[in-house]
Amino acid sequence: MAVQKSPQPAPGKPAPDSTRRSEKSRRAIYDAALALVVEVGYPKTTIEGIAARAGVGKQTIYRWWSSKADVLMEAFLALAEQSVEEAGPAPYTFPDTGDLAADVKGVLRATVDQMNDPRFDVPSRALAAEGVVNEQLGRELVAKLMQPSLDLYITRLRAAQDAGQVRPEIDPRIALELFISPLAQRWLQHTGPISHAYTDTLVDYAIHGLAPR
Repeated sequence: MAVQKSPQPAPGKPAPDSTRRSEKSRRAIYDAALALVVEVGYPKTTIEGIAARAGVGKQTIYRWWSSKADVLMEAFLALAEQSVEEAGPAPYTFPDTGDLAADVKGVLRATVDQMNDPRFDVPSRALAAEGVVNEQLGRELVAKLMQPSLDLYITRLRAAQDAGQVRPEIDPRIALELFISPLAQRWLQHTGPISHAYTDTLVDYAIHGLAPR
């Protein structure tokens, strides 16, 4: 039998990229990584386990990611993007109704709902814990996951300063921590329940300290 030559790409067209990820495999790996972390925890989640759950070879995962932490972070970022898309066609923005307290309360209530969602809670805890001991991962988490949200807080607080609702000398980057840092501590360390009532109280306390004197 004669050996057939492999088909050549048509003139002017690039050859297929054999290294391009399969969208189906990528999604399967994301789903497998998130599911395993929820079921068995971060320490027991392995590349081999993710590969078996996703129905791909572990070489496929290592070709795209260098560690299970990298897989999980990308999977979590994809989940966060999906949640934003499900919320509506418009990109997420910090509301500006003219009432700073009401706007921040609304955002923090949505944050609490996400924190209490098992889809987000377990994998995000795993990433946060790994980011404490893995400085590079921790920096990537801040840059890719947290910083976009922090920038929205800063923009809203600066608008409140322009409207005379916040003292002009207040540093928005420090001020936003009055809202989010206590919530993060409670969530990470289980020092108390997180609820809408709790975050509403945080805002009331913080706004009182930020208001013009």
